Amino acid sequence: MPADRPRLLYVTDLTYPAKGRRYGDEDVHLAARLRADFDLALCHPLDAAALMPGFDAVVVRNSGPVLGYQKEYEAFRERALALGTRVYNPLHGRGDMAGKQYLLDLTAAGYPVIPTVDRPEDLHRLPAAQQYAVKPEAGADSIGLRFMAYEELAGLTYGGLLVQPRVDFRYEVSFYFVDDLFQYALYAPDPERRWVLEPYEPTEDDLAFARRFIDWNTLDHGIQRVDACRTPEGGLLLVELEDLNPYLSLDRVAEPVRERFAGTLARSLHTFLAA
Repeated sequence: MPADRPRLLYVTDLTYPAKGRRYGDEDVHLAARLRADFDLALCHPLDAAALMPGFDAVVVRNSGPVLGYQKEYEAFRERALALGTRVYNPLHGRGDMAGKQYLLDLTAAGYPVIPTVDRPEDLHRLPAAQQYAVKPEAGADSIGLRFMAYEELAGLTYGGLLVQPRVDFRYEVSFYFVDDLFQYALYAPDPERRWVLEPYEPTEDDLAFARRFIDWNTLDHGIQRVDACRTPEGGLLLVELEDLNPYLSLDRVAEPVRERFAGTLARSLHTFLAA
């Protein structure tokens, strides 16, 4: 193979027990496809900081919730910044990569997002609901999520907690992007089965909704997933802007869509490395 091929360190936890998702299968497939363009090695997220000096870039994929290894993840970020190592997605993402603060920021800015507050004095700003979702600002994968009645919220110890109304929705839908290029959309027709996904054909309004958050995040390169819920009235509300290690559900799309995604990702990585 050519000696000048870029060298990628592909970070993944192949054995992470994700509910309803097969991280390992997805990353084995995608890594195999990227090997056509790059010299590539897989490593566990706990090994990334030590191994990255020998590579042109680190690609963070299905590495699991960093809540389980927060100290090591912060050390990885610090070392990558100190060494000038290119990390894909770049480390300045404003979505889940930086915690859930963006839900507060987007609420305050009037974006179509599930209303979110983090202080007891702001609870009155939330719309009335039968229950309210309480989650850690640094949480992921529904870790620490609980549902409470409004009367119980005043007794919480705030600081690192977010509160949202529990939204009655018709279904959840996710929009997948590489850089600012839309790739495909998937939705869960049954709200009780979040990861039983089917292809979804977005309307122009749907894509305009998703692009608002891609534009807001200002990442020139990277994979992003915009998760939204469809309200009974027909509108969309943002649930999550995943820009750290979004699972792609590539097993739920047709082979031509998978191939197009992989090709777009390879081109994005080449452009990223040349910048």
